[in-house]
Amino acid sequence: MTRAAFLDRDGTLIELVHHLTDPGDVELIAGAGAAVKRLRAAGWKVIIITNQSVIGRGKLTEAGLTRVHAEMNRQLAAEDTTIDALYFCPLAPTQKDPRVIEDPMRKPGPGMLLEAACDHKLDLSRSWMVGDTLSDMLAGKNAGCRSLLVRSGYGHKVTSDFDAEAPTLAEAADILLKDGDHT
Repeated sequence: MTRAAFLDRDGTLIELVHHLTDPGDVELIAGAGAAVKRLRAAGWKVIIITNQSVIGRGKLTEAGLTRVHAEMNRQLAAEDTTIDALYFCPLAPTQKDPRVIEDPMRKPGPGMLLEAACDHKLDLSRSWMVGDTLSDMLAGKNAGCRSLLVRSGYGHKVTSDFDAEAPTLAEAADILLKDGDHT
């Protein structure tokens, strides 16, 4: 079975924009495209796992989200890479505790990772969730993955519940690739 690098979108792959709705605001974080390319070249599946409460809050439609993702994919293609899949949860949270699973599909619930693992025949025990929030880290742990916190985005605020950390996705890829050499 294949391993995956599950990536959060906002603050991990693309610059953090609170409630992103405009494709013109999409900007890959420096080095992120190259990191995705390196992971894929080493045989990793790269899958985006993202909560998109902007839909549940009525700030963006699914068609609008498709346009945002099209711009993200265009920028990845300009760096000669792509992602393997993207999963999103449109639900808005009903409370503020990032440790509470309100719905299995909304991080910190493991639902999106479990669905991706089934769809792509992934070995979750050999996979990593990479993100910038506690809910990202817990989603990975709840799915049986290891979790790597990037200090970009909201990552500077998280103090626990991760297996490794890196300043950005570029350095996170180094950790994952080194791990891949040993398992």
